[in-house]
Amino acid sequence: MPCWIDTHCHLDAGEFSADRAEMRHRATVAGVVHCVIPATGVANFEAVRLLAHGFGDSYALGIHPLYVKQALDADLAALDAELSLRASDPRLVAVGEIGLDYFVPELSQSPLRERQEFFYRQQLLLARKHELPVILHVRRSADRLLKHLRELAPEHGWSGIAHAFNGSEQQAMEFIKLGFKLGFGGAVTFEPALQLRRLATELPLDALVLETDSPDIPPYWLYTTSARRSEGQAQGRNEPAELARIAAVVAELRGVSVDELASAAVANALAALPKLKGLLAC
Repeated sequence: MPCWIDTHCHLDAGEFSADRAEMRHRATVAGVVHCVIPATGVANFEAVRLLAHGFGDSYALGIHPLYVKQALDADLAALDAELSLRASDPRLVAVGEIGLDYFVPELSQSPLRERQEFFYRQQLLLARKHELPVILHVRRSADRLLKHLRELAPEHGWSGIAHAFNGSEQQAMEFIKLGFKLGFGGAVTFEPALQLRRLATELPLDALVLETDSPDIPPYWLYTTSARRSEGQAQGRNEPAELARIAAVVAELRGVSVDELASAAVANALAALPKLKGLLAC
């Protein structure tokens, strides 16, 4: 069975509170040998760390752009302190999830637009200080993300993942040039997502990593339309065990075997997050 790394999944989410251990076991049975669990804010730093150690996975620490409205300037100092405290922890593999979100109207306008950029820049500086990769949130914000990455690039360059990538081919190539891998997940399984599926097909194989973003971004077989939800049909819950099936869609799009895609995706994840190399038996 191929080995998979889910490079982005929120295992601390409340949706998993009733069966978290069973959910993680289902992923193992499906071939997911490792999960990367990013934080979204100071409040869940400890939760993601404990889950990573409990399940043999890894974690990232950061302040998500969707949580900037509630975040305090002091949270940046708390992140810096936690990164220092956990510097020797082999399971701390990145600063993340950080970035910019201009899809949410309130966040795309002043004052939260500028607030997001402040937190993003400060966290890039912390990643540089602590010599860690970054896991980026990219939603209608690729050009601004790239601008700050170029301005603050460390001497040895960046590494990391542009999670749930949904930009243009030109933007994709700019992230790749800066040292990033691009994360593909459930959204690529929808046939109408023509641009995303074209990227998953045509980008260099060594640029792709796979993720679920669970419990978010369900693949098409779990998705329930708003009309059906209004009729009482529940949304299917996304979880890391879905990664193998998502990967099969990507492999079919690219015309490669699942084994070839798995080998490349694991190698790419290790390149993006080098500390993973000491954690995998795959």
